[in-house]
Parts: sequence; C-alpha cells; structure tokens
Amino acid sequence: MATIAPDSPAAHSSAPKHWTEGHPDPGDLAHIPGEGGWPIVGNTFKMLADPHGFTRHMVETYGRVYKTRAFGGWNVALIGAEANEMLLMNRDKIFSSEQGWGPILDQLFPRGLMLMDFDHHRIDRRALSIAFKPDPMRHYSGSLNRGISETVKDWGGKPMQFYPAIKALTLDLAADSFIGIPWGPEADQINKAFVDAVQASVAPVRRPLPFTQMKKGVDGRAFLIDFFTRETHRRRAEGGGQDMFSQFATATREDGSLLPVDEVADHMNFLMMAAHDTITSSATSLIYLLAKNPEWQEKLRQEVIAVTGGPDASGKPRPLSYDDLGKLELTEMAFKEALRFIPPVPSMPRRALKAFEYGGYRIPAGTPVGININWTHHSDEYWDNPETFDPMRFTNEKVRERHKYAWVPFGGGAHMCLGLHFAYMQVKILMAQLLQRYEIVIEDGYDPDWQAWPIPKPKDGLKVTFRPI
Repeated sequence: MATIAPDSPAAHSSAPKHWTEGHPDPGDLAHIPGEGGWPIVGNTFKMLADPHGFTRHMVETYGRVYKTRAFGGWNVALIGAEANEMLLMNRDKIFSSEQGWGPILDQLFPRGLMLMDFDHHRIDRRALSIAFKPDPMRHYSGSLNRGISETVKDWGGKPMQFYPAIKALTLDLAADSFIGIPWGPEADQINKAFVDAVQASVAPVRRPLPFTQMKKGVDGRAFLIDFFTRETHRRRAEGGGQDMFSQFATATREDGSLLPVDEVADHMNFLMMAAHDTITSSATSLIYLLAKNPEWQEKLRQEVIAVTGGPDASGKPRPLSYDDLGKLELTEMAFKEALRFIPPVPSMPRRALKAFEYGGYRIPAGTPVGININWTHHSDEYWDNPETFDPMRFTNEKVRERHKYAWVPFGGGAHMCLGLHFAYMQVKILMAQLLQRYEIVIEDGYDPDWQAWPIPKPKDGLKVTFRPI
C-alpha cells in the first residue's frame, strides 16, 4: 500500500490516469464496518435510487464511519459536522480534492478549481478571483436586473414548470453576465451539452461507450470546450471586457503570465456548469419552500418592498441595486435555509493522501473518502425540527451557537465556492423581481419527488403558478 505525499506529482495535475492506482486492498479496510452490496455493481444502484435513504440506513446500522462499495471501488464515509470540518479545512493536507472528484468528473469537467489541490489550486483561484471583485460584480448586478425583469414579466397568471423556466433563464443570464454576449443559435446545444455532462457524472458505466450516458457527456464536453476555446482567443484579441469570461481570458498568475488557453476553457466550462446548474437547483428549492410556506413568502415580500421602494407608478418592480443587496437579510436567511433543506451538492468526495485516524478508525492512505452534506443538514443533533422550513435558524445568535460546519452548502476551507456571492446576488435579484409582481402558489398537498443526484431537481419540473398581485 503506497502512501502518496501531499506535494508529490500524483497529488496534482499529473494524478494517475487510472484513479484506482494506489487504493488500499479490501483487507486493509476490514476493520471498518460497512457492506459491499451486490457482486460487481456493489451498492451503486441502491445509492442512485435513494441516496439519502441509503445514507440514513448506513449511519443507523454502522455508525458515522462506514465503508461501502459503489461505482467500481470501496469508499469510506465520514459523517457529521466534525468530519465536514476535518475534510474541508484539510489543515494537514491529508485530502486530495482532485483525486476525490477525478473519477467522477475528470472526463467531463477536468481542471476546474474543484479538481485542483494545494499550490496549483491557490494560484489559479487567485487569478480567477478577479472576476468576483466589486467592480465586475456591480456590472453583473445590472445585467441580472435587466435579464430577470425582462423574462419574469411573462410568467404570471398561468401554471408553469418552474425548473425548466429558471434553467433557461440562468443560462441566458450566464450568457449576459459571464460571456457578455447573447447566445446565438447554439443556445439549445449548449444547454444540452451541460445537461449531458452533469448527468454523466453519476453514470454507472464510466467509459464513453456508444449509446451510453458517459458518451453523451464526453461529447457534450467536447462541444463546450471548442466553444470556449474559440471565445478565449477572440477575447484576448479584442482586449477583454467587464464580463466574467473576458476577466478569465485576460487573468494572470502571480508571475504575470496569462493562463493557458486550454485551462481558461476548462475553468470557464466548470464555472458555467456550477453557476448554471447549482443556482437553478437552489432557486427552485427556494421557490418551492416559499410556496409551501406563504407566511414566509409575505415576510420576504415586505422586506423587498421596504428596500426597493416597491413597484413604480406604472406598476413595474424597481430593480435591486448592488449597494442594497446586504439589506435583504430575511431573504438571505430564507435562501440559506433552502440550501440547508436541499443542498445543491449533497455529498463531497476526497482521497486520503496519507493515513489518518477518525472516529476511532485508522483510514489507510489512498482510500477514497467523503462527507455527506445532506445528512448533516438534516440531523437533529444540529437542527431543531430539521424537516421544518425556518429561516430564523440563520440569525447571528443561532449561527454562533451551532457547529460551524453543520451548514456547508458551499463547501469550506480553501475550496469554498468561489462564486457564492454571485449566487446570493442572483437569487436576491430574482426574489426582488418576483415578489414585487407575484404570489407564488402551488396546489394544496403538492409534494414533488426530487431527483437527488447529481444535482437535486424536481422530477416533474415543479408545478407553480405566479399569481399577479
């Protein structure tokens, strides 16, 4: 069993092509409780069918450290806020994000920030962070207000499926804020490419064989990379702009060098996926929970009106200015509660670069490990009545009383989501535009079934009505 040093080449971009190299033998994990499931496929299909139920079963049966075999190998789950802190803070550089996410995403979204470790991650993150500084964010704010207002004005009065509508809108907003140009005729193909690539991340067949989901995902990635590569060359030739893509295309590392074109394309591909799909998921969760809890919907509406001044004399909602974003405190708390209720990234993998101890067990070097965010977000150890929607959990006092890593929808530590403030801004502007116009209504007793992986979404698209006020 080989121990991989955290600063060795295997811990960075030259990680093994076959992600199983250096994994411990099953005998090295014999002391850890758990189960291997069916021959060949292990617990893969059980996990895909009901991942949250499977986790509950494993924790109740084996405790907060357990092993399971799925997606071609053994994994060790580390459950709870303390495990979240250990893995996300990674103070001793024990855990590799690249080698954790690699088997899932390397064929689809390689070289995104989430698939980088240590110095490589720090250097590229610093270069890319320029796109989230105040001046670019102020620019995005104007684009979001215009784009959201223009689209949601046509949503009123008739039943609709919210998820596909907000997905189309977030893709258009990404084109405006991120790319700086409207999509052309390739918009549908771009959206399909992202959908295929994300869905392929949990495909049981991990090779791009003909007619498989992985083949669709790999083809989708090829289309997207070609698009972003062409655009990167164009941005550099034209000298950049205020949109996020231009910021990335002209970003420099600490030595003043531009990021290589292929890396810009990979970063843009990953960040577009993250912004497009995770914001779609979390906005859908918030809309559903506000429709289910109309008293909270009204509290947020009154806050929005107090901050914006409400609709103008013609009845048109006033935009939410960049400088007023911080004033929507209840709206932010409600969004945080929606992220707790249905986290857009339900679990998070890593790989141990060296042996460590946790929960009374010694975990060998090379072991794939992971935390379960959804379980922690619903544990009554950290939350009173966790199945109740209650934004007041996120008052400053309540947050101080709770374990800091009981709520981690954006991850934590060095890999904390780079775009989290963009997510808050987009959702606040969406709420400001919707709540000044509409009451969000669902049928009595309506409780949609949610696809849990890879990014949560309602299987029926979420049936809502935006009733004009």
